[in-house]
Amino acid sequence: MDAENDKQRTTVTIYGQQYTIKGDESPEHVTSVAEHLDQKMKEFKQYNPYLDTTRLAVLTALNVVDEYMKLQEKIDQYEKKERNEKDGERG
Repeated sequence: MDAENDKQRTTVTIYGQQYTIKGDESPEHVTSVAEHLDQKMKEFKQYNPYLDTTRLAVLTALNVVDEYMKLQEKIDQYEKKERNEKDGERG
């Protein structure tokens, strides 16, 4: 059996639309991600009630990627600090 057939399929609902997601992650993880995205879209729709679904999806994606990049930057800073502290202990 090839790796493509080993992928799991999970059906989720995001902003009223059903999607079948095929991947390596557990169904629980995929569902959790979809629920988070669905909640974010509903949240942004409250503040921007006249946005069509495409614009809402792009706005949500921009905000989620912004959050991700800020968290990644914090992780990078933390890891750099940890390396510097370990280097300081050696020196």
